[in-house]
Amino acid sequence: GRRMINAYGPTETTVCATMSRPLSGAVTPPIGTPLNGFDVYVLDAGLRPVPAGVPGELYVSGAGLARGYLGRPALTAGRFVADPFGAPGARMYRTGDLVRWRNDGQLEFVGRADHQVKIRGFRIEPGEIEAVLGTHPRVRQAAAVVREDRPGDKRVVAYAVTDAPVEELRALAAERLPEYMVPSAIVPLDALPLTPNGKLDHKALPAPQYGDRNGPGRAPRTAQEEILCALFAEVLGLEEVGPEANFFELGGHSLLATRLISRIRAALGVEVEVRGLFEAPTPEGLARRLDRAARAVAAPTARPRPDTVPLSYAQRRLWMLDRVEGGGSTYNVPLALRLDGPVDVPALRTALADVVARHESLRTVFAERDGVPHQVVLPADTEVAFTVREVTAGELEQASAEAARHLFALGTEVPFRATLFPVDGGERHVLLLLMHHIVADGSSTAPLLRDLSTAYTARLDGRTPGWDPLPVQYADYALWQQDVLGDDTDPDSLLSRQLDFWRQELSGLPEILELPLDRPRPAVASHTGDL
Repeated sequence: GRRMINAYGPTETTVCATMSRPLSGAVTPPIGTPLNGFDVYVLDAGLRPVPAGVPGELYVSGAGLARGYLGRPALTAGRFVADPFGAPGARMYRTGDLVRWRNDGQLEFVGRADHQVKIRGFRIEPGEIEAVLGTHPRVRQAAAVVREDRPGDKRVVAYAVTDAPVEELRALAAERLPEYMVPSAIVPLDALPLTPNGKLDHKALPAPQYGDRNGPGRAPRTAQEEILCALFAEVLGLEEVGPEANFFELGGHSLLATRLISRIRAALGVEVEVRGLFEAPTPEGLARRLDRAARAVAAPTARPRPDTVPLSYAQRRLWMLDRVEGGGSTYNVPLALRLDGPVDVPALRTALADVVARHESLRTVFAERDGVPHQVVLPADTEVAFTVREVTAGELEQASAEAARHLFALGTEVPFRATLFPVDGGERHVLLLLMHHIVADGSSTAPLLRDLSTAYTARLDGRTPGWDPLPVQYADYALWQQDVLGDDTDPDSLLSRQLDFWRQELSGLPEILELPLDRPRPAVASHTGDL
């Protein structure tokens, strides 16, 4: 009889680098082991070998490697790299393919490293999702992609050539994959759309329909069910959701779950844990839990300010770190924006002033009285540091890095500044917005950019931005937080109870966790690193 094998190898390794044993008919055939004269490595981003079963990028070394790409030295340097496991001067080829070692010692192809995507902080390899769906006996082909059908709402969507019920495929994915990799929707197709080159045509993939395929079902029976149905629909971006509809089957995920919990808190005045939504993911099931839910804490509101406004607990931590480390740029939050075309510098300067006037935290300094820090909100017309520095394209990286390392004096200097870099005479610009972490985090960038865009557009038209005043400022939140948590000197306060809990939970732990590091731990942390 005949034997079927699976051979693998890119052109850069002279066609063939690995070969499998005779195939057994398994759904996912291996790509085998290296041929004589080749070595293969499955490595992480730091060129460290990964354990068996863990996906990593495949590197190939040996006599069959090409010398490089003709006339393309940059591409050659990026793909043909030094082999740290071979003899001095040896090279290895970075294939860009994700593989993993199987228990039988053979390699299994997972997907392309350049197809990896990041959603909600998790790195996702669509090939792993496709491989899991492909294990279903009635799935002939599968493809997984990331779609952003609504701005800012990225979701994993799977497409399958199958006649199997979608519920079966969803259950299979939920069983085999972590929660963040389970597709928000699985779309059955007669065939995957292909380009003339035979590759998946992403643009031709239909948008998924997240609504309940069976319709909304029965009408809500109670006012709570009706409100929850409306909140589900709002968060999921659907026209209508029925009481028996499953939040996660309609495209919900952990981030949308936290948004839903926030909407429930505001609309019904109750605290529902995220875990409760996972346990009861329908409006009907969640409504039954509301009677047992705790009353929600009133939201922060604008209030009269005392003479001394405290720092929030997050700000206290950063203030203390700044004092202990003697200042530094470790906790700077830089945001670089590429601006193509001309920039109206006076309009941009005024727009930045508009944003600083709108957001008190951007014009707050952190003074000290008797060793205790407090917030001092400066007047709305406080001038923001704005510098224009012309650079060449070759100077841009170093110049922007220098600007991002600015040392903020938190006690006297507002924690926000901006630098505009006209590049090569102003054909393009880079705007570097720099904030200290004591007033900003990753979530701050979206409202900051939105308001700056609004203000700059308005100033270009010769008018002031037409926005409504913010209902709450960060100082109001800090006062609210102090009211909710109480003081640590009061043994009955929520803060004291939480501190007692964590002191007990963490008691007896070593002050320094001794891990098997590859180099000695420095006496003083430098906070410098590399990837």
